[in-house]
Amino acid sequence: MAKAKDFYRIDQLTGALSPESRLFVDPGKVGFVDLSGVRLLRCGVDTVRQLYRGMIRPEIMALFETPGVIVDFAGQRWHSGRVGRDSGYQYKLQNADLGFVLLVKNFNAKLDAIGPHLKIEVSPHAIDAFSPERLQERMDFYASHLLTHVERNQCAVHLALDLQGWTPPVDLVARLHCKARTHRDISGINEIHWATKSSVYGRGETSMFGSAGGIQLAIYNKTEQARATDKLDYWESVWKRRDSFDDLDPDNYDPEQNVWRVELRYHHSVIQQFASGSVDLHTGQLIETDSFAAFSGHLDGLWRYGLSQFKLLARPGYFEPIWTLMRDDVRVDIAADSLLDETEYKRYYKTSRGFSGKNVELFLGNFISLLAREKVGAKKAFDRLQNWECWPVIRDHYAAKEMGERDLYKHIKDLLEERHVRWGRAV
Repeated sequence: MAKAKDFYRIDQLTGALSPESRLFVDPGKVGFVDLSGVRLLRCGVDTVRQLYRGMIRPEIMALFETPGVIVDFAGQRWHSGRVGRDSGYQYKLQNADLGFVLLVKNFNAKLDAIGPHLKIEVSPHAIDAFSPERLQERMDFYASHLLTHVERNQCAVHLALDLQGWTPPVDLVARLHCKARTHRDISGINEIHWATKSSVYGRGETSMFGSAGGIQLAIYNKTEQARATDKLDYWESVWKRRDSFDDLDPDNYDPEQNVWRVELRYHHSVIQQFASGSVDLHTGQLIETDSFAAFSGHLDGLWRYGLSQFKLLARPGYFEPIWTLMRDDVRVDIAADSLLDETEYKRYYKTSRGFSGKNVELFLGNFISLLAREKVGAKKAFDRLQNWECWPVIRDHYAAKEMGERDLYKHIKDLLEERHVRWGRAV
């Protein structure tokens, strides 16, 4: 798809081009879009997940002998328990008051060996309470009490913009263009799971694009979600405290109006791609970060990148003005100096050349043959493939060959059709 362009931003008094104006003019048609009623409340880090490698200290396993009890760990009280296999881990220590969940013992690594045995998830109120450096110190402190041979193993982040005066268009799905094939429109259901929480509501007010193993865009009614999880008081205090990018109207949160959230969720493998491919413009060196604190200065760059990968179009070839406004006027609210103008952001995809590349190709061929034999359709097959632990290797291999997820899905679909046509029931 050709690179999308922006509407002109015109000063209402002089008619001159103005990058700060809220009046947008369609350059190809006679038409104006006035976004002066849109209120950008806050863009912040909603979730941090810091991963670690190491060996679990033997005494730690005693904390999980009786699931569901309160235990002492690192000088604080924690709720101990088991977690579902979908998380990738077996046990957890949780303190909602502190705002931390520690996921312990990776399902796919041996207990008595060094492995990716720890993921620390941090909630919004804890992120808000600490500077990135202090938060990193806290996470590293917990990691040192859980593991020996501790090594940071990259982070994942969710960035969230809250705004009023705008609601998603009814044809959002048709006009939201992205490379990702996956889209979910949550409507007509009563139960929605938000990370580790659950809420019961649903009026078609949530759309998600992309896959959880890459970059995911979520657009949803934050007021309804916060009310359903009994967090509305907290979020209103945040919006009232730092509620505007508008210098002329700093106190513009309206409690009578719904807040919508536009959220970008970055998997740790994507953060690693940025760390391995982005360059400091002053030194020419790769940024090569492995922690949230080290990456925090790059969050503005991450926000802009996400809104260029997911494109809400007004018409073919042109961004919807609200998308331009969110991309250009928003800065991530975090106690770190932005490195946006000092960094060239680029994702590095590992190329699976030689033996490993052949393995991927051979696997896919055998995979397709088995699918054809069992009469499994392309959609179900692709969903299973995306949930497999080796999916990032497969995805990156084909990304290096200029094939996105949509292209890979079509490739699998075409191969399945070929097997059926050429071999019929003999497969």
